[in-house]
Amino acid sequence: MKVYVINRKLMTRILMTILLLGITVIYTAGIENGMLSVFMNNNRKLPIYSVDVPEKKIAISFDAAWGADKTEDILKILKEHNIKTTFFLVGFWVDNFPEMVKKISDEGHEVANHSAHHPKMSTLSKEQIIKELNSTSEKIEAITGKPTTLLRPPFGDYNNNLIETAQELGYQVIQWDVDSLDYKDYGTQAIVDRVLKKVKNGSIVLFHNNATYTPEALPLILHELQKQGYGIVPISELIYKENYYIDHTGRQILLE
Repeated sequence: MKVYVINRKLMTRILMTILLLGITVIYTAGIENGMLSVFMNNNRKLPIYSVDVPEKKIAISFDAAWGADKTEDILKILKEHNIKTTFFLVGFWVDNFPEMVKKISDEGHEVANHSAHHPKMSTLSKEQIIKELNSTSEKIEAITGKPTTLLRPPFGDYNNNLIETAQELGYQVIQWDVDSLDYKDYGTQAIVDRVLKKVKNGSIVLFHNNATYTPEALPLILHELQKQGYGIVPISELIYKENYYIDHTGRQILLE
């Protein structure tokens, strides 16, 4: 029987070859599925965080769950700038402020679903998710005459069960790539600086309807965005409805 002795130099070469092969596999998989997909479940579904568009076009959205004191001011500012946006409403907010729901819709803004009770939806069963979405959609449609087709899960919390169930009900699940952090009450300038620094073509910007400094920051942001040539539209006018895929960052891309 022959015995082969591998010296240290040869062993190093073998190990380097194995390492390079591993890097090649990771790189190839990354190109096809996103660099993190090698280490994650490739079946993980993602909502839409932003949209790949060639023009300077973005969407602005407001989540409404707690209070409505500042909503009138926000609507007035949006009207002054001739801008239409998307409001994601929780079911109990709709119950508490039906006249505001109607005003949002009557002024041309998109009204969308933000669940019935603001739960972490990844913890719910399929049946519970359906109940959450249908309950809120029915309340909104009774006021506006329009069904909801967009969903933003509370806390940005989701899993495959949520996305698949929402899609079965005809929803597109929406996140954001620019968070104003207005709910943290850092102040007007902090909100302005954060949004203007992060926004890009196809961004979806998140605000809240009752954050302290949003009415002060919003006109400054809108003025600057319009000055830079951005068109601002409701989310349904930004996203693609078919013939698209979502990359590993959540960016929606139209298939060629």
